[in-house]
Amino acid sequence: MPQLNPSQARVVDPIITNVARGFSFPGLIASALFPTVGVAQRGGRILTFGVEDFLLYNTGRAPGSNTKRMSFGHFGAPYALESHSLEGVVPIELMQEAQAVPGIDMGAGAVRKVRNAMLLRLEYQAAQLARNAANYGAGNKVTKSGTGQWSDLAASDPIGDVENAKEVIRAATGMRGNTVVMGAAAFKSIKQHKSVIDRIKYTGRDVPTLELLASLFDVQRVVVGDAVYSTGGGTNPAFVDVWGKDVVVAYTDTASAADMGTPSYGYTYQLDGYMVVEEPYFDRNSKSWVYPVTDEVAPVIAGASAGYLIQNAVA
Repeated sequence: MPQLNPSQARVVDPIITNVARGFSFPGLIASALFPTVGVAQRGGRILTFGVEDFLLYNTGRAPGSNTKRMSFGHFGAPYALESHSLEGVVPIELMQEAQAVPGIDMGAGAVRKVRNAMLLRLEYQAAQLARNAANYGAGNKVTKSGTGQWSDLAASDPIGDVENAKEVIRAATGMRGNTVVMGAAAFKSIKQHKSVIDRIKYTGRDVPTLELLASLFDVQRVVVGDAVYSTGGGTNPAFVDVWGKDVVVAYTDTASAADMGTPSYGYTYQLDGYMVVEEPYFDRNSKSWVYPVTDEVAPVIAGASAGYLIQNAVA
């Protein structure tokens, strides 16, 4: 009898799995840069955008001659999905008390808590990838300082910075950046920036909304990463912004394997059918029900030339 692979051997609870997949954690925006694409295997190669789409082909054909051919898209660096698992624990005493109150489902609550933690970890991983200057070419990044930082509300030029980033992306890919991702600190400054306030004062709005900023930057979306993580426990834990003080401008588009190299900045490759909640089990030693949640996922940069990093956008 052939040995079962991990997916076949795992017993999944379909009802609670739907709870996990249907829940979204507020403040997480990694999908704006790394839209999720389902894959059938845990490993493979990243579909990378190629220069073939921009070549001027001689498409003329003489009678009886062979038709010219072109290739498109190519396989780039390898990727490997990472397996992540976490268990939610519900002591039997709490579950028994909750059952006496209609509408309280401790199992679903435990799954949501675990889902939160796993989503935050994925958000952090994606942010570290997007904010790493080593992942960009020399012309696709800039580090701001002094009066060039957006926290200088009079001298800096955030609109010009985003416009320059979009032009760099267009020159390299033929597609203008359509997404601006910024940390909460950058958003705080830009809402008060003189150049931004001057441009929206005739719209009847006192504070720039994300929709107004998108119109101002001439992009499809502006998203702000509000997520924070703790660097330690104790009574006074320190919290850090996941997206820091940086801004990323990118062209992003959800593309499948059939698109063969759409010039998108990045993807989150996720194994088809995941994440899943495995069948809960009772742990007699702790007298608790345990709810294991598993995901097979990895964010990747598919086309670094479709992105532009503005480091230290604010002081």
